[in-house]
Amino acid sequence: MMNIQLESIPATRIAYVRQTGPYGHGNAQAMEQLKGWAREQGLLQGSAVLFGIPQDNPATTRPELCRYDACISLPENPPEEASVPYGELPGGAYAVVTLQHTAEAVGQAWAEILPALSRSGHKLDPGRPVMERYTEDMVSRHLCELCFPVLE
Repeated sequence: MMNIQLESIPATRIAYVRQTGPYGHGNAQAMEQLKGWAREQGLLQGSAVLFGIPQDNPATTRPELCRYDACISLPENPPEEASVPYGELPGGAYAVVTLQHTAEAVGQAWAEILPALSRSGHKLDPGRPVMERYTEDMVSRHLCELCFPVLE
């Protein structure tokens, strides 16, 4: 049985790299590109949080059209840098699951969380994206969090 925590995640300013194409290897390349940029800007230390955001459902979107955003939270005064676009993640209530960062564990969590949320009376918020969330500590332990937006 998966352990689902409800959490209020604040709106977060981000820098991101978008990858378009089948989910998988390209997502990891986008994250590495983002981390390279963030390292150059001195953003990877401390409280930086990385997010991976699949923008499309591969069950309903052709693989070559699927969009994935690799994101990093920005500090109060972000670098004046134009090579990477900035944006904002919407805040709100999220159902958060911590799991091993493997394709198998992530796939299993996706299969289990929607029925688990339904059983607990929570509904997904279609206006906000599902996110993968990573902190430096979690990455060192090969963990990630899946954050599913729920209606409050």
